[in-house]
Amino acid sequence: MFFTLKSRQIKPYFISSVAAALLVAGIALPYGNAPSAAAAAAQTAAVPAILLDGYSLPFPAPPAVKSGTTMVPFRAVAEALHITVQWDAKARTVTATKAMSGGGTRKVVLKQGSKQATVDGKAVTLAVAPYAQNGSVLVPLSFFSSQFGAAVSWNGATKTVSIQSPAEDMDTSVFYALNSFAKRSYMPLFDGVSFGWARIGEDGRLTLEGKDYYWPEAAGDITPESLVEGAEAAGQDAQLLVVGTDGAGELTRLLGDPTLRAAAISDIVSLASGKHFTGITLDFEGLGLTGDAQAVQQSLNTFVKDASAAARQAGLRLSLALHPLNGSYKGYDYKTLGSYADELIIMAYDFKQEPGPEPLGSIDTAIKLALQQVDKSKLVLGISLGSENAQSLRGPVGLAKRYDLKGIAIWRLTLVSDEIVNALKQNVILN
Repeated sequence: MFFTLKSRQIKPYFISSVAAALLVAGIALPYGNAPSAAAAAAQTAAVPAILLDGYSLPFPAPPAVKSGTTMVPFRAVAEALHITVQWDAKARTVTATKAMSGGGTRKVVLKQGSKQATVDGKAVTLAVAPYAQNGSVLVPLSFFSSQFGAAVSWNGATKTVSIQSPAEDMDTSVFYALNSFAKRSYMPLFDGVSFGWARIGEDGRLTLEGKDYYWPEAAGDITPESLVEGAEAAGQDAQLLVVGTDGAGELTRLLGDPTLRAAAISDIVSLASGKHFTGITLDFEGLGLTGDAQAVQQSLNTFVKDASAAARQAGLRLSLALHPLNGSYKGYDYKTLGSYADELIIMAYDFKQEPGPEPLGSIDTAIKLALQQVDKSKLVLGISLGSENAQSLRGPVGLAKRYDLKGIAIWRLTLVSDEIVNALKQNVILN
């Protein structure tokens, strides 16, 4: 996840996006001269898109315009925002409920054919009454902004409706590695911190020495141990991150040797327990690029099974950082690994060689494939600040929210800034 193998980077993927057929209203459009017939026809022919957190949202029925208001299928948007929807066919009412970030629950009742709605028992008048179309109930798009905290905007140049979901309460963690000491003041903002101070050496043994991942020296009164203990005292999940790559065959050597496996597991658990970590994160990279992928998967499964048993006996949690299933590395059996570990971090990045934000289509596919193998309550989306910036963060974070994943893991603390923190706060609730 965090040790980039440049010679083995994953090739770019073609991104497809689904555009929903949508006419735009409900959002004030600029006044001006009436368009010519040709211009009006061209405008009608254009198919506007609707984006949730910067990524297309499919609709079961085409949105429409009625009396100058954009009407959208209520259930499609509501469920993407984790709003619970119930339809009463006899009363012809839609009831929507959502736990709000500030506490309490918002309850909205809409009646088909009526402009009168109730919000937490109080009467509210809608611009246009909800109505049925192709088996879906359509409601004003702006309703999601006024009642559920989503920000709605219209870009006339690109003919795009954008919905920014409100900040959600989900697990957030950050990786302290590769010269992160100067950014340690940001650590308390997150629910968990993984400290990258250990790795698997070329001999297949655990080592605290190396060029990238090593046990740091004390900086005056601030010791590595004091950072870990401070995080734990603050109620954070303090994980020992153990990095391994297969560049020199060290992981293959480790996983294929029962004696090395037992020694490494014993050393990792002893270190994590002795230094008062609350858990262990294994980041074993580069497996299954070539050769017998199934054999590699089985050897990793065996190691993780034994590591999980040893960690639990010591009262430690076990997390795994894994390449995405739509990547080039095929040595990862998500289903079996998910049955042993407490959580899986999907390393959904490095999909392309050029710099810039990761393609959201590839991240979306990575999440969907993982969800076919592992329950969402165990899945965390890894996000690299080496790719993302403050403007692009809402895309991957929004997908993690859309699929109701357990949380997000930010690689890495070194790249966190005030701008990044402010961007995160618009999407998730930080400490």
